[in-house]
Amino acid sequence: MTDFTIIVGTVMGTAQEVAESVMSELHASGYEATIHTEFTPDILRTDSDNMLLVCTSNTGMGDLPENIRPFHQHLTNDFPRIAGKAYGIINLGDSTYPNYAEAGHTIDHALSDIGATPLVDMLIFDASEGNDYPGQSVAWLHELLEKLPKN
Repeated sequence: MTDFTIIVGTVMGTAQEVAESVMSELHASGYEATIHTEFTPDILRTDSDNMLLVCTSNTGMGDLPENIRPFHQHLTNDFPRIAGKAYGIINLGDSTYPNYAEAGHTIDHALSDIGATPLVDMLIFDASEGNDYPGQSVAWLHELLEKLPKN
């Protein structure tokens, strides 16, 4: 069965709360999942039965939060062997800023550049709209789970 590695980029804690609601839903659905707020290369598993989820906010002008920068640097400098690895991204942004949702797009480009494959479109939350983060995240997650390869 597929298990999940959830990598979180957060400044104020909202992205971590969203990741925790996703992890709770995964556990309730019978999947294994772990959240990582500090990145080390050993957590990026290369086996095909592992799904990568990234949940990140934006900071400054669409920049990556400090704690997820080592993950991005690993992807762009070390080119880990994750070609074909499935992933999904949840991005928390604010459309009142000019580089809305840029952090999620930055991670998406880095993953796709080394051959990883998104299973579903990125889920983008707009802080200026007052989204239901947990509810929409769970709905997005179920869409993703439906696209997992059947073993």
